[in-house]
Amino acid sequence: MTKRNGSKLISRRRLLTTASAGAVLAASPFRINLLQAQEATIKVGFPVPLTGPYGTEAQDQVRAAEVAIAEFNENGGLKGRKAELLVRDDKLNPGEAATRTLELIEKEKVSFVVGSLSAAVQLAVNNITKERKVIFNSISQSDTINEASDFSRYTFHEALNPHLTAGAVGRYAFPKFGKKVAFLTADYAYGHEMVRGFQAAGKAFGVETLVDIRHPLGMTDFSALLPRIQALKPDILCISNFGRDQQIALKQATDFGMKKSMKIVAPILLYTGRIAAGAQAFDGVIGGTSYYWGMEDKVASAKAFNDRFRKMHNGKVPSDYGALGYGGVRTLLEGAKAAGSLDADKVIEAVEALKYDYYKGPQYYRKCDHQSVQSVLIIESKATPQKGDADVFNVIETEAPNDANLRSCEELGHKA
Repeated sequence: MTKRNGSKLISRRRLLTTASAGAVLAASPFRINLLQAQEATIKVGFPVPLTGPYGTEAQDQVRAAEVAIAEFNENGGLKGRKAELLVRDDKLNPGEAATRTLELIEKEKVSFVVGSLSAAVQLAVNNITKERKVIFNSISQSDTINEASDFSRYTFHEALNPHLTAGAVGRYAFPKFGKKVAFLTADYAYGHEMVRGFQAAGKAFGVETLVDIRHPLGMTDFSALLPRIQALKPDILCISNFGRDQQIALKQATDFGMKKSMKIVAPILLYTGRIAAGAQAFDGVIGGTSYYWGMEDKVASAKAFNDRFRKMHNGKVPSDYGALGYGGVRTLLEGAKAAGSLDADKVIEAVEALKYDYYKGPQYYRKCDHQSVQSVLIIESKATPQKGDADVFNVIETEAPNDANLRSCEELGHKA
């Protein structure tokens, strides 16, 4: 009997000793540091079309997003937690984008999703993220994503939208070059929305639409379409397409001699497209952009971003859509840092409150639709670069940030 009682006593002492040791370990700096080391990184999902006609632009989006991740980590992250970028190829396909986004959310447990380079693809991504209540920052142009039917409080839009971009180019071009306008348009949401933006801006100048000729994505021969436009003798030809489609259309329009009889404008002139197609195709063409590296001479934040990009990527400069990759990632990470949390509601409130200048001058997200209100640059291709091969555009005008140039919240269907 005594022996059993002794065994019980020994067992009890061991239990108390073990419990005490555990308590000391749990409270020790070693244990705290171990827990911090085991904390997961902050994962940012990044679905973009690495393959397909927009692959060059998408790869630059990735490179610039890597800059935002590196800066965040070097500055201490979120209470010591570092971030990582999880890139996925959406193949410029809405179904593929939805699948990859779902994988990022459910398997990888990402905190945020940033990406897209197509109006239709970003809507597919947005449908997934808003259902799963994960914050998504779109870095592709779209009007639809701002509308109440597609928007959710988890949706942010760092990119320009077609209404703003085409509107800025139209407000510059229509008073200078004429009122009779023809459109050559990529037959999907992006192209349609750009035409609508041009036409909305054109009302103030009495612009007449002569024709809107639409073509499929990936078109390589415009020779059957361009003579139809020439025959109408427009003052302005608006080429509303993107990527390789734009490069080919401009080359063939140049070959047809169309620049001699009309002014050619584009809602977006791509840095990557100009580099690929060369000076001749883009000569004399005017367009818009959200960012051009050459603005570093006047904008300090652009200089800082460019310098860091050069350092990380072998002296290269970032493209326009690359800059959006940087801004789209950085704003969410800065929002998380300001909130001191990854809780979606707290991060949303923090991002809504941002007044930021990370890479191009002042910006802020409009409350009703989370559209980034920002400047639009009007640019013209240079015939002869003065500062190396990357010196391809002149910034001929800057339309300052002004939410009056956006569709109103009421027009988008948002309640006051």
